[in-house]
Amino acid sequence: MAALLTSIVVAVLMSVGIFAYAKRRPVGTSVTWGEAMVGAVYVFFLGFLAYGVIPHQWLTLAENEWGFRADRIVVGPGEILKPISLGGWFPFEISYRAISDTIAVLFYVVFLGAMIWMWARWQNRGVRADAREKTALAQTSSFGRPLIKQG
Repeated sequence: MAALLTSIVVAVLMSVGIFAYAKRRPVGTSVTWGEAMVGAVYVFFLGFLAYGVIPHQWLTLAENEWGFRADRIVVGPGEILKPISLGGWFPFEISYRAISDTIAVLFYVVFLGAMIWMWARWQNRGVRADAREKTALAQTSSFGRPLIKQG
């Protein structure tokens, strides 16, 4: 449990560090070779934590300490999920391993969405919403008409 929580805390702190650096970094400045290498190692380590360490620690915790094995069937509170094979009404069996694997997949989906969001925030860190609207309003078609309906 400690390893899972520690890896999650480190990943969150590293993500917050990206936003703190984004506020300090001027938009449009060129990147030196050294800065690019440090940034690449930083992002690689963050991805390693997010896609390798955290799901592994979750699966290890669920299977070894909490006993989420394939031979344990979820019955639910009051036997509401008791499968037909065990005398219940639920049409299929749900094992605890299926639940732990589903949670691991949710880790991957959440991390992928967070990384895409962070990339978009980094790329648009100097662009304000009103500047984007003015740019969109200033665009005209090849016939000279505005592409977006104005007011």
